[in-house]
Amino acid sequence: MPMQAKNSFALYTIGGLLAAALLFAAYLWLALTWSYSSGDRAGFLQKFSSKGWICKTWEGELSLIAMPGATTEKFLFSVRDEAMAKRIEAAMGKRVTLVYEEHRGLPTSCFGETSHFIVNIKDVGQLPIQLTSPE
Repeated sequence: MPMQAKNSFALYTIGGLLAAALLFAAYLWLALTWSYSSGDRAGFLQKFSSKGWICKTWEGELSLIAMPGATTEKFLFSVRDEAMAKRIEAAMGKRVTLVYEEHRGLPTSCFGETSHFIVNIKDVGQLPIQLTSPE
């Protein structure tokens, strides 16, 4: 193979790898900034921990409030912000409302094990649950 052909092959290979890396970075940026959905979930914080072998992420579980006597539904969530993780830790066991954004299509669990990322937390307090309708 002539020297000119080897140089152009190496140039095309490096250019292709660079283009693939840029496309992947753009996709990752889009997946992390664009929200598929957003909303609120209210319930009791019952589990929150830092998990992972290589990529440590904050993962939690919110026990959703349903009708008295019904089976409890769980809302699994991830937290990327360290300051938000400290706020959630301080609210463990309390009734709260979590404000979340759903980011689908993230390539690995290094960003979180779930697609629901918490962006805010509101303290609901211990509101009384009414078992019967008022007359």
